[in-house]
Amino acid sequence: MRLALGVEYMGTNFNGWQIQKTKTRTVQQVVEYALSKIANHPVRVFCSGRTDTGVHAIEQIIHFDTKTHRENNAWLFGGNINLPCDVNFKWVKKVDDNFHARFDAYSRKYHYKIYNSPTRSAIKSAHFLWEPIKLDITAMKKSTKYLIGKHDFSAFRSSKCQAKSPIKTIKFININQNDNEILLEIEADAFLHHMVRNIVGTLIKIGKKEKDPKWIKQVLDSKQRKLAGVTAKPQGLYFVKSSYKEL
Repeated sequence: MRLALGVEYMGTNFNGWQIQKTKTRTVQQVVEYALSKIANHPVRVFCSGRTDTGVHAIEQIIHFDTKTHRENNAWLFGGNINLPCDVNFKWVKKVDDNFHARFDAYSRKYHYKIYNSPTRSAIKSAHFLWEPIKLDITAMKKSTKYLIGKHDFSAFRSSKCQAKSPIKTIKFININQNDNEILLEIEADAFLHHMVRNIVGTLIKIGKKEKDPKWIKQVLDSKQRKLAGVTAKPQGLYFVKSSYKEL
């Protein structure tokens, strides 16, 4: 039997999603522990998109296989009892045995949050990137049009990226501001390692009026990571959801 779950987590105190050889605290580690307790056997889970240290998830999708039969509520509430307070199962559903959380996802969506204020916030420091310089949101919005569609995103790719191809398709990028809070929404068929954070770092240079909105097209066309902005810090990044035909 194959089950899919929606997982929410605050990544602040995790060393990313994936289990590490050093046995440091990861989301996968605590999730597999919780599910193994309910299944009464070791469980291995697969996720829709691995997240880095400090990155959060509103609804990470995972799946796992088991021969243990339980009601959905037993997996859900029993699993949550065995999870730490910074991870939570949101729902559970039986899926087809061929379903795969990673390979069946046809799109993925992220949010990036910026706290744009001259003074920092003690409350928001773990959930937003703090940017003290006033950002020009209009200029940032203008620049995003150059990223929409199918492109080679090598300029926004980490040197550690293991993706077979840098060609990805961005469906949309929205930027909205509410007082001192800026929210960037981005959806694509898939993302390269650090792609969202590198795009945000590049947009911030434009927002700070260090570069013209058209500059981002030059960066994109160059396919050179060194020409883009710095990698934005992880605490502002949220994996929002992945989309499937089955779920």
